[in-house]
Amino acid sequence: MPRDTQSFAIEDMAEVERVERLAASLDSAFTIPGTSIRFGWDGILSIVPGVGDTLALLPAAYIFRSAWKMGAPKHVIGQMAVNSGIDYVIGSIPVIGTVFDVGYKSNRKNAALIRQFVEKKHGGALAPERAAHV
Repeated sequence: MPRDTQSFAIEDMAEVERVERLAASLDSAFTIPGTSIRFGWDGILSIVPGVGDTLALLPAAYIFRSAWKMGAPKHVIGQMAVNSGIDYVIGSIPVIGTVFDVGYKSNRKNAALIRQFVEKKHGGALAPERAAHV
């Protein structure tokens, strides 16, 4: 029996929320005490130049896979690749890369691209109260 459009929208919404949670843990799970500066596991991993940034590509790959499975067009995947590529290349530079990782937040940018695509795909906002967190 074919599934209706609403079933796909619900599945996509659930996947967007999973991607946003993952992106938040990678880019903004922690706060530097006494500041509003947020960082996540990506920034922590980048302390080890090259190795840490390479390890951070694994969860980023999940975000890419999610976009692809939901049918994101090539230009969205391309922009995601640019975001992750910039994060990887500059993030691999000792010291400067760690500071950059804290500010750039490529995973949250990619999660926002996925949300925008899915909202456009389904003709409206998905859980708008959560969209503000990305």
